[in-house]
Formats: sequence, structure tokens, C-alpha cells
Amino acid sequence: MNGKLYLIPTPIGNLEDITLRAIRILKEVDLILAEDTRTSAPLLKHFGIDKKIFAHHQHNEHKALAEIIRFLKEGTNIALISDAGTPAISDPGFLLVREVLKNELQVECLPGATAFVPALVNSGLSADRFTFEGFLPVKKGRQTRLKELVDEKRTMIFYESPHRVLKTLEEFIQYFGTDRPASVSRELTKLFEETVRGTLSEIKTHFETNTLKGEFVICVQGR
Repeated sequence: MNGKLYLIPTPIGNLEDITLRAIRILKEVDLILAEDTRTSAPLLKHFGIDKKIFAHHQHNEHKALAEIIRFLKEGTNIALISDAGTPAISDPGFLLVREVLKNELQVECLPGATAFVPALVNSGLSADRFTFEGFLPVKKGRQTRLKELVDEKRTMIFYESPHRVLKTLEEFIQYFGTDRPASVSRELTKLFEETVRGTLSEIKTHFETNTLKGEFVICVQGR
């Protein structure tokens, strides 16, 4: 019998956000693929999960595909986890899922933590229709993508790193206008969680004089 690939969401901060089912499956599978084994080790140790763990990240995922498929065909059950949140959402996972499905093997994704959902829901912006943009291109294609989004009517959601968030807010003001309503969340589920709401101009002013630490989720109202 073939094995199954499980995609297991892990907490984005607070360890209590992992599900009971996720813990059970991580204890039952034969091996775990982790984006960074050093990051995942404390989480697994905390929940008493002692399994073979291998690195699976953007630098080796292409090379590892054939071997993972072989393991699955031999009956090995495998769990894929990222450093935080749901695999394949701005993290490795898509290529593996596509290859597993191409080989007519089973894939199961558990529901669980992902940063953009709480950021959107507590933003106060429309959540009935939205577009998840993830990380914008750093250089090539960045301006083109922003121009394409100028007329977007749905709420837009972006991920951003702390050292680039002010530049990104400046670009949003340039393309979307100073008075466009928005919300910026950082350190979600962690001790210093913060959400700042207002116009793009107001939010930029806030972060010019306040902490720029943690991962950021930016929600911008559509046109």
C-alpha cells in the first residue's frame, strides 16, 4: 500500500495553536520534512514527537522530489511542515504536492494556523472577497505587479519583512493613495502582537517611530 503525504500547519507563534490532530499525525507518520530542521526541532520536542526529520526547502526541493515519491510508493507516510503556518502558503510545498498528485498518490492537508487569516479578519476591512499576494517581487516585476493592482477592488493581503516594510508602505501610498484604508499586523499570536489600522499615510507615520520587528501582514482596502 502506498504512503500518504500530510501537510501539517504549525503555529505562527503561540504553540497552543497547533491542533490535536496535527500532533497525533506527526507522531504517527514515518518521517517529517521540515523547512528548517533547527527551527522545527524545539516544536517537535515540546510535543514529545521523536521522528526522523529531513530538511525540505526552496534550495533542495527540486532534487528531493524523486526520492520522496519513492518513499511514498514504498508505503512511507510523510508529514511536511514549514517553519510556521501552512506549507505552500509563501513556503515550500507546491512543487511536492503537484508531483505527488501527478504520481496518483494521496495528499491530505490539515486545517490550521496561517498568518493572513487573523490579519484580515481583525483588520476591519472587507473579508468577503480578497486577494492574497504574499511577498511582492523584491526587484524584477515589482512595479509591474503594483501597477496591475491599482484597479483591484478586493481587499489585498501582503506579507513583508521588517527591513522592507517602510519602503513597501511608501510604494503603496504612491500607487494606492495616501488615504487608502489599511491595516498592518505584526508578531501575530506572540507576546508583542500589534495591529495598526488607519490610512496608509497614518500607518507609515506610526512605523517610522515605532518597532519594526517580526513578520508583517499588510491588508489594503481595494479601490
